[in-house]
Amino acid sequence: MRLLHTSVTVKDMDESIAFYTKHFGMELVSRREIPQNNAEIAFLALKGTDHRIELTWWKDKKDYAEGDQLDHLAFETADVKEEVEKLRRAGVEIAKEPYSLGPGSSEIAFVKDPNGIWLELIQHR
Repeated sequence: MRLLHTSVTVKDMDESIAFYTKHFGMELVSRREIPQNNAEIAFLALKGTDHRIELTWWKDKKDYAEGDQLDHLAFETADVKEEVEKLRRAGVEIAKEPYSLGPGSSEIAFVKDPNGIWLELIQHR
């Protein structure tokens, strides 16, 4: 497996993008709506590294408590369904079964670590 990105929940997408690009020299790689989740995501990168920061704005989220900001860590896997079954057999909690956001999209699933932190498993097409 390979660590792909860390997702951070944000209150204001434009303000957050401006912060990371201005103060940390990151570049905006992509930004898009996720209508299935009523959310918007943006990926930012720092030159010289493959790791990305995913900013996630949940449009329905109104209350933010300290600690809510870490949304998930994402890991690339060769076969998401096989990985989910292996983790299930090991007693890992499956938060979302494997699914795709649309034709040609990556297959993804979510599991939880012992602290309740979501871990995204991604099988790129």
